[in-house]
Amino acid sequence: MEPFIGQICIFGFNYAPQGWGLCNGQQLSISQNQPLFALIGNTYGGDGRTVFNLPDLRGRTPIGMGQGPGLSNYVWAQKGGSETSTLVVNNLPAHTHALNAYAEGPAGNVAGPKDALPANTGGLDPEYRTSGTLVQMSPQGVGMTGSATPFSNIPPYIALNFCIAIQGIWPQRP
Repeated sequence: MEPFIGQICIFGFNYAPQGWGLCNGQQLSISQNQPLFALIGNTYGGDGRTVFNLPDLRGRTPIGMGQGPGLSNYVWAQKGGSETSTLVVNNLPAHTHALNAYAEGPAGNVAGPKDALPANTGGLDPEYRTSGTLVQMSPQGVGMTGSATPFSNIPPYIALNFCIAIQGIWPQRP
């Protein structure tokens, strides 16, 4: 079965068959590929006078153009998305963290904070405890945590070979 010019197919082998081009953004001559250029122009790059580019689907997930019910609108050849995301405060749900301290007192049983928590003490030394009943302290006493390290946003995948038909049947409009 002969493909339509401009048809994109996924192949399970790692080369473009005869009459097809890899969807890797490669540049083609307009004069040698006029039918395909007539369909896609320089939508995917090129100067539009002597050369044009094929779509580059390396590392990209195709998405249907248009707008499904309750979904975003995607226009032909639109690019978007990111392989990684950085979580920022605005992405977090509202939440709290507890800061605990030992309720027994008044005296602590160690002089420094290493491996200990603040004690309920009115005296000068020691001010920390290593055992006892924990109670929550003021929420203002909790410091910042985390970092701005990006994390992967890619679902499980398998890399396949996307190719575009350079030769074939002209796709007639309905």
